[in-house]
Amino acid sequence: MPIRVAIQGIRGSNHHQVADDYFESEVELVECMSFHALVDALLAGTADQGVMAIENSIAGSIIPNYALVCKHHLHIIGEHYLNIHHHMMALPGQELSDIREVRSHPMALLQCREFLKTQPQITMVEDADTAETAQRIHQQQLKGIAAIAPQMAAALYGLEIVARDIQTIPNNATRFIVVKTTNKELPREQIDKASLRFITDHKRGSLATVLNVMSDCNLNLTKIQSLPVIETPWKYSFFVDVTFEKYTDFAKALSLISILTEDFQLLGEYKNARL
Repeated sequence: MPIRVAIQGIRGSNHHQVADDYFESEVELVECMSFHALVDALLAGTADQGVMAIENSIAGSIIPNYALVCKHHLHIIGEHYLNIHHHMMALPGQELSDIREVRSHPMALLQCREFLKTQPQITMVEDADTAETAQRIHQQQLKGIAAIAPQMAAALYGLEIVARDIQTIPNNATRFIVVKTTNKELPREQIDKASLRFITDHKRGSLATVLNVMSDCNLNLTKIQSLPVIETPWKYSFFVDVTFEKYTDFAKALSLISILTEDFQLLGEYKNARL
């Protein structure tokens, strides 16, 4: 029986590509039009695991997703990095000069803005999802309208690419996390990355003390993100990713950090995908 994997978006999206890349076995996609819907599918048991974008090398952290993982006590069991390629695609038989309107997710349009400036005849229209836009062009046979979407969408929905790799910055990557409602335990020798969440008090140097513990225990801090604690104005929680060579070093740091901080939460232990 295939693993049921919830993705944000539909077939042909970057989340679909990550699901194909990450899972070695056949998967059954559960399409969700928002990250909240993705979490709901996990909580309801209609999906076994979920693929969720968490940060982009250009746009930065997708902050609401940190809050979703924490609030619903999801477990991060893996990660995957995907190089993002934006292509303009339309119904077959058309060329770039035939396109009068391009539709896509606002972030995709933003990341292709410099190319689109060279095409003054094309009007940009924001849409909900990259792959869904491509699907709609196919279903409604919309001529003169293009989508900006991954190459997979062109293949799935019978479109032709009229302009390839139009993103402004070529080195554009997104980090995705794989989440479950229960922990998937790996052998300790395979674990070399972890995600933590904690709150420090208002005393001077509280965060520095935690960071020093990480350094003393040979942990490499790869990410730190602060989020306000909704119930307490001007108080912040910290989301931290660390890598390490020895699990014993991490275990030692964990025991100390859990004492030094408030509302400590181990969000996941998994294999580092970026070596």
